[in-house]
Amino acid sequence: HHEHDDDECSCGCGHDHGHEGHHHADEVFDSIGIETPKKYTIEKIEKALEALEDPHAYGFVLRAKGIVEGEDGQWIHFDYVPGEPDIRDGCAMVTGRICVIGSKLNEKAVAELFGTAE
Repeated sequence: HHEHDDDECSCGCGHDHGHEGHHHADEVFDSIGIETPKKYTIEKIEKALEALEDPHAYGFVLRAKGIVEGEDGQWIHFDYVPGEPDIRDGCAMVTGRICVIGSKLNEKAVAELFGTAE
């Protein structure tokens, strides 16, 4: 029996989430992709991920992940599912990227939370 390899799932939404009726995943889930040159601290990311727990402000966030530049030159990688933020140092990228997946997401509020609103 062949184990399914998770590596191809780049943003946490490549898997079949058990279709309700005839909905396609892209109708059920919103996905917000943000590119940002901003620098962050781990505390800022922790606070932002905690804030995502509030569905009234941000919508129902199922998953968030990102790689952003830290103020100390380290790059911060984070991976969030409700109640389980995982934040760690990681390799550098060209530009910071944040991806938030959920339903009825408030894109403007999410962008403001990460300080990337236009």
